[in-house]
Amino acid sequence: MDWKVRRKHAAVLERETGYIRKVWGTYNTVCLAYPNYYRTGMANLGFQTVYKIFNEQSSFLCERVFLPDPGNDAEYTSGTAEIFSLENQKPIIEFDILAFSLSFENDYPNILKMLDFAGIPLLAKDRSEHYPLIVGGGIAPTLNPEPLADFFDLFILGEAEEALPQFCRYFEEARLLALERQELLKNLQRKTSNIYVPSLYKVNYSIEGRIQSIKPCEVDLPDKIKIQHVRDINSFSTEEIISAPQTEMEDMFLVEVNRGCARSCRFCAASFVYCPPRFRNKAEITASINRGLERKKKIGLVGTAVSDHPDLIHICGHIIAQRAQAGFGSLRIDRINEETVDLIKANGIETVALAPEAGSQRMRDLLRKGITEAEIIHAIELLVKKEITSLRLYFMVGLAEEEEKDIDAIIELVKKVQSHILHYFKGKKKFRRITLSINQFIPKPKTPLQWCALADVHEAGKKIKKIKNAFSKDKQIKVIHDVPKWNYIQALLSLGDRRVGELLLAVNRLEENWAQALKEVNVNPDFYVYRQKQFDEILPWDIIDLGVSKEALVSEYRKAVG
Repeated sequence: MDWKVRRKHAAVLERETGYIRKVWGTYNTVCLAYPNYYRTGMANLGFQTVYKIFNEQSSFLCERVFLPDPGNDAEYTSGTAEIFSLENQKPIIEFDILAFSLSFENDYPNILKMLDFAGIPLLAKDRSEHYPLIVGGGIAPTLNPEPLADFFDLFILGEAEEALPQFCRYFEEARLLALERQELLKNLQRKTSNIYVPSLYKVNYSIEGRIQSIKPCEVDLPDKIKIQHVRDINSFSTEEIISAPQTEMEDMFLVEVNRGCARSCRFCAASFVYCPPRFRNKAEITASINRGLERKKKIGLVGTAVSDHPDLIHICGHIIAQRAQAGFGSLRIDRINEETVDLIKANGIETVALAPEAGSQRMRDLLRKGITEAEIIHAIELLVKKEITSLRLYFMVGLAEEEEKDIDAIIELVKKVQSHILHYFKGKKKFRRITLSINQFIPKPKTPLQWCALADVHEAGKKIKKIKNAFSKDKQIKVIHDVPKWNYIQALLSLGDRRVGELLLAVNRLEENWAQALKEVNVNPDFYVYRQKQFDEILPWDIIDLGVSKEALVSEYRKAVG
């Protein structure tokens, strides 16, 4: 192992609190991979939770690996097992299991890059018994695993707390029985919930390129992968395990307060993946907070509907009483009241994030946001009266049925917000900034808007430019946005089927040159991205059953767009 890499790994561990290092020997070994940089991966609570669960299994050892930092690639030689785990600095090719935690589709090319660094064949069919079992999990493959199907031996989908220990038990039994990999995979698919082995399912296509069928290769395999959800999230804690400086959100100890969301906004995948909505009770959250306060003085409350928690005021009050701060993401606009704003001020929060998502009522109703312009303005007034000095507002463009007047409505709404702010701050402390975060709508699997086509990225770019130009001379309003061309790639990886894997192989071979890969591979990306899907066609992700019927999603789609 390169001494520079060894020294860097040792320096990282010296800065961390809470990591687990077991002695190699009789354990089943797992290398948990995050296909992005360390500073990003260590801020992911799901990644840390899986690390904890694996290490809680008495016969398992779990270590971590991340994508090498930019500029350090030269220290890793492709094809010679020169990528090492963090804790014991073992080549990842030597582990029994290599498990990827996957939250974002745009990280998919990094999976192949890391396999290449380790000298592990990219395609599952090319790997012998001597290579690690390649496992994937996280919200991205739970929504649609098919673009990655050819690279993974199996996926563990949905929530990990019950599915992962179950997988570990069967894996250990198979090793004791000396089962070969294919027999192990078949047994896992037959006996365990939340497991999907792509090689055991055959996809047939029509002449037009649509999916005709997705069928199991053997009669005793399930027709669909039914995802079991954890019923009682109070039976375990989900909190930061490893604290480390030089990472995103390094100043906050992360604590999960809820899963799922009863709002069921039609664009939001989390509402449908993590159903039904569940809230941890105050006692469990307080216990996690108290453990966190031993390390840090700021607690990050994490969840899909934090502001809907019935005990949020009391939870934050407990944090403040300990002379610490609570941090949370965007707040539901209709949850902002005098008590909430007083809480925000007491926590020393200067910037509040809100998500109107659309400027016109027509578009907000299409999204099922459940808020009116009057409620937006009322929330703003409550915040500025308490001298909140910065706001961040989230909007989307490129929605179904969107017209130019809906873009104008975003501009007009922001101007109204600014007018109310200036009225209340007149002669007082100066208001600092409104930041507009403008993102293109990307249809997500398993949501009511999954049948929509992505809006043309060039047209979406023009709409973003119109909003930027409207405020180009206003120093108080800053517009930030994503890059339209990457929205196209994200949509492709979100909505694609197994054939998209050919593009990922080409992108890896061409060192992330997407433009060249799209030219070389005989796969039409527009087929997935710009095509309106039909209700009666089989979609790539229909193999996964999250417990929400297709009929229910169709009904919601029709309510949205008619």
